[in-house]
Amino acid sequence: MVSAAEQMAANTSWAALGKATDLRNRILFTLGLLIVYRLGTFIPVPGIDGQALREFMEQAGQGIGGMVSMFTGGALGRMGIFALGIMPYISASIIVQLLTSMVPALEQLKKEGEQGRKKINQYTRFGTVALATVQAYGLAVSLESGDLATDPGLYFRMSTMITLVGGTMFLMWLGEQITARGIGNGISLIIFVGIIAEVPAALAQFFASGRSGAISPAVIVGVIVMVIAVITFVVFMERALRKIHIQYPRRQAGMKIYEGGSSHLPVKVNPAGVIPAIFASSLLLLPVTISTFSSGATSGPVMSWLLANFGPGQPLYLLFFASMIVFFAYFYTFNVSFKPDDVADNLKKQNGFVPGIRPGKKTAEYLEYVVNRVLVLGSAYLAAVCLLPEILRGQFAIPFYFGGTSVLIIVSVTMDTIQQVQSHLLAHQYEGLIEKSQLRGKGKKRGRKGPARR
Repeated sequence: MVSAAEQMAANTSWAALGKATDLRNRILFTLGLLIVYRLGTFIPVPGIDGQALREFMEQAGQGIGGMVSMFTGGALGRMGIFALGIMPYISASIIVQLLTSMVPALEQLKKEGEQGRKKINQYTRFGTVALATVQAYGLAVSLESGDLATDPGLYFRMSTMITLVGGTMFLMWLGEQITARGIGNGISLIIFVGIIAEVPAALAQFFASGRSGAISPAVIVGVIVMVIAVITFVVFMERALRKIHIQYPRRQAGMKIYEGGSSHLPVKVNPAGVIPAIFASSLLLLPVTISTFSSGATSGPVMSWLLANFGPGQPLYLLFFASMIVFFAYFYTFNVSFKPDDVADNLKKQNGFVPGIRPGKKTAEYLEYVVNRVLVLGSAYLAAVCLLPEILRGQFAIPFYFGGTSVLIIVSVTMDTIQQVQSHLLAHQYEGLIEKSQLRGKGKKRGRKGPARR
């Protein structure tokens, strides 16, 4: 039988958006900050030779430079103030979360609640400044090596570092504001908008190559079919669940005895969402960015080796990418999104139990066993979605960056944002029903007549 909540969720219409003032303000606030981000990608870093940069990016855009530029919303291709993107913040988050699981002091700090979370966020910000400074310096040196600076020297390096670090910190602030006062996850939305903004130009280039004969019509049709198939597969897997049966015993409240009920604990096939793909991509972007902007004569053997082995389609690139996706899928799931010990404790406090499993430690072990087995499928799905387009792109030499990571981010962020909008609409409908019931209750009290006198 359908519950009242499920019935209301099914009847939720987008026409109610006009009446939900708070939700409308949140959406407008989010759109406003994302527009600010897009405008910032067109503000150039001072001291860059624009003509030389355009010529360079036309060549680099065919390879890994296209991927780096797409993940920064085109800011790297134009050397805008947001050229580093949000990746330093993501890298700092990875490091802090790894340290939290290994350092007892940080693990204890994480258990302190809101105050501990604020301190960990502060450490993440400090780490973001440090990583962005190192990356900005490497990028400034690479620009000088590639003869893309109009006046190379110490002043150019310092101005580039200050501009790029400031841009990254501003993006981090934008993401936090969107998460707190807008709709959706701010960091994911910034990456999402950056990818979406580059898709039209990439598609135009792709179809232009088809018209010129560089790509056969069969490959064009195959790519379109592959995109549709990958999107369908991602939507199916992101909604897939493993339901664990939960039983609640009968309980007594005063003189009344309530019968026990049953429910289920949903475990997503991919509990970590798009985070493993973003984390793995961020680790690949730093060395590749530096090697892309370094000229072959001055980049040295290390940069040359990175450029040769960590380009899209290379075996070492694919192996490292797949390994990082699997690692972060397990790490993020058991440390952030689904902690078996915490879930088992919550079930024990609510007098819930898994049939045949003793509450407490045994339940935690059973949940860990189930999630481990589910993650085998989830991590394999993530790796397949991210790597298959890379392999096909390398085989057919498609001249623009199409990766499973981009599709995964677009689909996952879209589904998550729509789900949050629907949650706000549902809450607005609940508030409206409560207000109506209160008004009806007051009307009944006012219209009630006293007993007739005899």
